[in-house]
Amino acid sequence: MIKINENFNKLQASYLFSDIAKRVAAHQQAHPEQDVIKLGIGDVTRALPDACIQAFHAAVDELASDGSFRGYGPEQGYDFLREAIAKGDFQSRGCNVEADEVFVSDGAKCDTGNFQEIFSSDITIAIPDPVYPVYVDTNVMAGRTGEAVDGRYSGLVYLEATKENDFIPEIPSEPVDLIYLCFPNNPTGATITKQQLKKWVDFAKETKALILYDAAYEAFVQDENIPRSIYEVEGAREVAVEFRSLSKTAGFTGTRCAYTVVPKECMAYTEAGEAVSVHSLWNRRHTTKFNSVSYPVQRAAEAAYSPEGRAQIQELVSYYLNNAAYIRKHITALGFDCIGGDNSPYIWIDGKMDSWEFFDLLLNKAGVVCTPGAGFGKCGEGYIRISAFNSFENVKEAMDRISNSI
Repeated sequence: MIKINENFNKLQASYLFSDIAKRVAAHQQAHPEQDVIKLGIGDVTRALPDACIQAFHAAVDELASDGSFRGYGPEQGYDFLREAIAKGDFQSRGCNVEADEVFVSDGAKCDTGNFQEIFSSDITIAIPDPVYPVYVDTNVMAGRTGEAVDGRYSGLVYLEATKENDFIPEIPSEPVDLIYLCFPNNPTGATITKQQLKKWVDFAKETKALILYDAAYEAFVQDENIPRSIYEVEGAREVAVEFRSLSKTAGFTGTRCAYTVVPKECMAYTEAGEAVSVHSLWNRRHTTKFNSVSYPVQRAAEAAYSPEGRAQIQELVSYYLNNAAYIRKHITALGFDCIGGDNSPYIWIDGKMDSWEFFDLLLNKAGVVCTPGAGFGKCGEGYIRISAFNSFENVKEAMDRISNSI
């Protein structure tokens, strides 16, 4: 008989955002007259930049002719996009990243979830709490944990991010092999300084660990003193892989394009202690299991790095940051403590009550959807996350409703 991967049975309930969608759907069915404002998941609402749209059209026109038609593209991404990424996102900021170290994909969620596949099943994983659920769940599926007890899995090293440490987790006191970090952070919106990040890089070098650095929200960093890439830190190329996405920056949530940077200096080790290139391992996995992002999408992504595209993306980023500042201002005026919302599109709010209780309060009384912090981990209990990804009109209406409901 066909047997299942029993590790899937360890997963707690269902995926966080599926739970939210079910509650919202039930509320809308019970209250069809109410216009629900969604400030929960990080899904953008504004149109793609015009530069990307024009590139899309041109690329589709190419596919309409036999002479310019393209079939399968290189799994790692077309050279024109990889070179634009390396120059535009890294070399322009003094980071030594080459085009052949860039792997184009259809989403940072996929890459952050899949990258663990190239490592041994018995490695020790360090994961922040609160955290984006994909980091945890994919390692549970891979069999690296025990059962969940009181909301946490045995076998994982949890790095607590709390108000007391400004939501920047401390270096673990025990050896670990794989470390997940995300800055600007999802869900808390916290940012990290170059000096703080260097401590993690130094720790990874000392212990031969690897950092998986999720920088999906780096475009929202407006403070020049805050690093936008881990490769701004000396030595990071030896111990860090970085994930980025065009989803929240250029509005590609429905279009799908992201990339992962794997420096050639990054090494993992065999049982015998022999160094193996992580770049080579990921290239093998990527070319085996992924079949390239479509040509029109990659041309549209390339256009995001043109002068026009950059200006249009900055306008989008500024628009959402204005929403975030408005939310933070009004939430603070209501007497709630919060962080984020300045160099991040997320505002992390101390709700002073159970997370799901606060979620239900806002949904039922204000018709506003947030994300309960408890869904991101034990340290998220008592908090909610509000996203700035919506129209300013809806954000303003949501804050008015919340003000009248609390």
